[in-house]
Amino acid sequence: MANPYPTLTDTPALTPLLLRGALLSPFKRPRSDAAFPRTRLVLPGVRVDLAKLAAYERVCGFATGEDALPLTYPHVLGFPLAMRLMSCRAFPLPLLGLVHTSVEITRHTAVPATGEYELSVYVDELAPHRRGTEATVSTEMRAGDKVLWESRSTYLARHHRPDARTPEVPEAQAPLPTVAEWRLGEDVGRRYGAASGDRNPIHLYPLTARLFGFPRAIAHGMWTAARCLAAHGTPERTRVRAEFRAPVLLPGVVEYAAEGGRFQLRGEDRDRVHVEGRIHPLEG
Repeated sequence: MANPYPTLTDTPALTPLLLRGALLSPFKRPRSDAAFPRTRLVLPGVRVDLAKLAAYERVCGFATGEDALPLTYPHVLGFPLAMRLMSCRAFPLPLLGLVHTSVEITRHTAVPATGEYELSVYVDELAPHRRGTEATVSTEMRAGDKVLWESRSTYLARHHRPDARTPEVPEAQAPLPTVAEWRLGEDVGRRYGAASGDRNPIHLYPLTARLFGFPRAIAHGMWTAARCLAAHGTPERTRVRAEFRAPVLLPGVVEYAAEGGRFQLRGEDRDRVHVEGRIHPLEG
């Protein structure tokens, strides 16, 4: 059967996509009932650049030289496809100001670094959010017909919603014990950007971050999640969900806290939680 989805022959470059998304952003008026592209982008024959993988492992704190990919690395491989969808004219949310609010990753089996894979990415839904409209972008990694790894990321476009309701306050949980204190250099965003290809200006320098309302550069959300998961460790078959609650300013000092399957990244004073997540082992 012919492939019903657009098939790409190579990975799109991120910088032109960021520029296109930036140019189109002022013309977009986000709303949760807007139409969105139903396209599934498919990239076959994906092989991992082992030098880039090693740089990613170093900046995120994963052990280097392992045969299996770190849990979060397929997100890096699929991110250019996601950016291609989110920067296109048909995507209704402006790329500028779009905030990565959560990620849920499911790894069904270990993914060897030396394999050949197929990646596919599609926009799953738009949904109202108390602060605007949220898009869910799904990514799958396959070997043949078998799904090895998949994720769902949510991205928030902030805008006024007159019908928004005050969210329910979640039940308080016992604070997690501190495991480590990390001092983050001002170059973390540039190092992660070089390893991942995500050179969004809010992560690079204080000057470029201030153009978007941040006092200093902020760490990539996926770097904060990866750094926590590298410290915690994950089963081979697992599902992880991480919520990005507040930006991490660079340079800065944060606490990594964990107990059981829960983890947090929080400020020194413990009053601000930057990232909160949970790890669920899968049966079978």
